[in-house]
Formats: sequence, structure tokens, C-alpha cells
Amino acid sequence: MLRDTPLCAFGWKAPDFTLRDPEGRPYTMSDHLGEKGLLVAFLCNHCPYVQAVADRLAEDTGTLLDEGIGVLAVMSNDYHAVPMDHPAYMQRFAREVGWRFPYLVDEDQSVGQAWGAVCTPDFFGLNAAGALQYRGRLDNARFDAPAGRNRELVAAMRQIARTGEGPQEQLSSMGCSIKWRSARG
Repeated sequence: MLRDTPLCAFGWKAPDFTLRDPEGRPYTMSDHLGEKGLLVAFLCNHCPYVQAVADRLAEDTGTLLDEGIGVLAVMSNDYHAVPMDHPAYMQRFAREVGWRFPYLVDEDQSVGQAWGAVCTPDFFGLNAAGALQYRGRLDNARFDAPAGRNRELVAAMRQIARTGEGPQEQLSSMGCSIKWRSARG
């Protein structure tokens, strides 16, 4: 189901978390929250929206990482219901598209729920204090027309790194709904 992210709740305090990558290495959000802020992206492998922006996301997050802005990605989908999102495939997908950031498994979906993530991709730009300053889209490009795109996420994260505050005008990200685990008896 197609979903849009809600408007940015400026100043919302992001709950800390510790998640593991597919190889079992733990990553704690607060350890990656540097003086220039942190981008936390909710992603998955199977979503056509993520697949469409994966190369651009690699480029843009590479820029942010090179500028000292942290990046973590969280996969909250129920991979038992969507096998393509299984951790074994996460690693391969990330390598194929050139993602340099940790891609973490939210096994019990508690992080996605605590953060109010609704779709993939869903971007949360935090300042150095861990306060939300961006909840927008990657760029203005369509599926088939990335040339001449406006790198909105990069611009927002640079502004947050510089001033601690995100842009007042933000456009929602759009993507597939997160696949929540149904209650199992």
C-alpha cells in the first residue's frame, strides 16, 4: 500500500536503540549521533520505491558520510511475510547498490513502531541533540527522471549540521507501507 510520511514534528526526541546488522554486529543510535547530526532511514529490499532511489541514496548518503554526518538504516518489515527482506538478502542488496552505511535488522519491529515509521523509504534527520529536524523525501526526481534532481535530503542534512535546525518547508517521502507482523497465536 502506498503511504506518505507525516509532516515533520520538529524537536521530537528520537528514542535510542541498539540493533544488529545481518552479520550480528550491534549498532547503537546514540553512538552515531555526532556533532553534525544523524540520518536514520527506514528501508527494505523489496520496495519498488527504495529500489528506484537506491543508487541515488548511495550517492547522497556517501556525500553525507564524507561530510561527517552519520547515517544508519533500519529494516523493520516482517521478513517472515516478505522473504525478499530477509537479512541474508539485505547484505547483498546493500552491497549491490553501494550503500556504505550500516543496514540494521529491527527483528521485533519495536524501533519502527517507536519511531512512527510508516513507509520505505522514511527519512528522519536528527540534529546533534537527537531532535527531529527533517522528515521529507530524498529528492524531487521521479522514477524515470533523476537527471537534474534537487537533492533535498542532502540540503536538509547540511543545514541541520550547520545550524541544528531543518528547513521549514519539507515534502513528504512516499513509499510502500511497512509490513507489520500480525499477531500470531
